[in-house]
Amino acid sequence: MDSRALAYFVAVAEERNFSRAADRLGISQPSLSRAMQRLERRLGVRLLDRTSRQVLLTRPGETLLEEGRKALAALTAAENATRRAGRAPRRLTVAMKPGGDGGLLPSVLARFADRPDADTVGADVEVEVLLCGIGGETALLRDGTADLALLRLPQDDLAGLDTEELLTEREVAVLPRTHRLAGASCLRMSDLVGEVFPRWSARSPGEGPLITDTGQIAELIALGRMIALLPESVARRLGHGLLTVPVENRRTTLLAVWPADRDDRELAAFLRTAADVAATHPAAAGAPLADMSHHIADAADVRTPLRR
Repeated sequence: MDSRALAYFVAVAEERNFSRAADRLGISQPSLSRAMQRLERRLGVRLLDRTSRQVLLTRPGETLLEEGRKALAALTAAENATRRAGRAPRRLTVAMKPGGDGGLLPSVLARFADRPDADTVGADVEVEVLLCGIGGETALLRDGTADLALLRLPQDDLAGLDTEELLTEREVAVLPRTHRLAGASCLRMSDLVGEVFPRWSARSPGEGPLITDTGQIAELIALGRMIALLPESVARRLGHGLLTVPVENRRTTLLAVWPADRDDRELAAFLRTAADVAATHPAAAGAPLADMSHHIADAADVRTPLRR
């Protein structure tokens, strides 16, 4: 089976419509239909049940869709990795959503640039920071676009990825100024029963707003449409004059995540640097954290620019 036929099938299976799939692929519908017929003859099974209104997957078709996505992702990853290997100077790409580094990344980048093993690992290693949407980090790792990602537990699927815990910090409730709990110094989860929380993916429970970009969070809280439980380092960056209140027994862990088959020295050196920086963070050292029952300062005063 060639990769083109597989890509054609995945497009049809995802669109459930030959016309839309043909438009997506940039080919004619008759050509796509013939390609699917050839694929079914080659495999000796029927993959699609076609009606005048829709296209349904057979059981073999469902299997091919699941495995085909993996195969196409692996091909893309191999292509991207090969291109990266040929670059000079060497580059590491770190994926994260905005504010998703726990405040560690500026120090990690600075220390990595001045690391004592630069002569052996390679002084010309460049680090690119790739900002992505919510939930996009693991996809960028699996298709080979990123070498490393920074993300938080819990995660739905880390299969095929290695992880290292960098930092555990407390979560705070982020509230609009007029919220009924605005005057509290500390909260329990029972205090938040009945509140509207964001949904971080279409599979998340509840009826809160679906968040696809971190820029939506502060605006929706300020408008009184929801509240959020966020890592303390993320809450400090929001601005909008919002209120934050610590929540008892709520902690969140920041992970460094990378493909399990990667063992190159540059990546290992960056991971060591990240772990060393995280170990000196006040939250990791057990130092007392400042009282967070206050207005968040203006975002321009607290946001540290990322080095790109």
